[in-house]
Amino acid sequence: MGRLLAIDYGEKRCGIAVTDPLRIIAAGLTTVDEPSLLAFLKTYLASEQVDAIVLGLPVDERGVEGPIAEKVRKKAAEIVRAFPLVKVDFWDERYTSRMAKAVILASGLKKMQRRDKARVDKVSAGLILQEYLEHTEKEKQV
Repeated sequence: MGRLLAIDYGEKRCGIAVTDPLRIIAAGLTTVDEPSLLAFLKTYLASEQVDAIVLGLPVDERGVEGPIAEKVRKKAAEIVRAFPLVKVDFWDERYTSRMAKAVILASGLKKMQRRDKARVDKVSAGLILQEYLEHTEKEKQV
């Protein structure tokens, strides 16, 4: 069984999170500049077995896709072309940045560390992946 990898896509920077090999825990891994995303994935997928890539899909409170959603879908198409054997899925990323900021605040980091946007992106990717993981596990049990 391979890992799952999540991307909190941003026009400047993307947060990356992965599960452990048994898919029990999701954790933020790193952030990557958007232009380097495919190169990062190529390197990572060459060294780790990844069964699926989950992209956070920006939607508003009503579930309507946000303006960045089209860019996320285009990036997903690029990923599918580059890695045709890896499943690509989407997950509603509503409120993940807000939740990530709350998690970082609760962690006790100093003010300047809490302002690090890359940290927020990485934690957001971890939240996206954890929600996706919990949802897919519930589906397996039903």
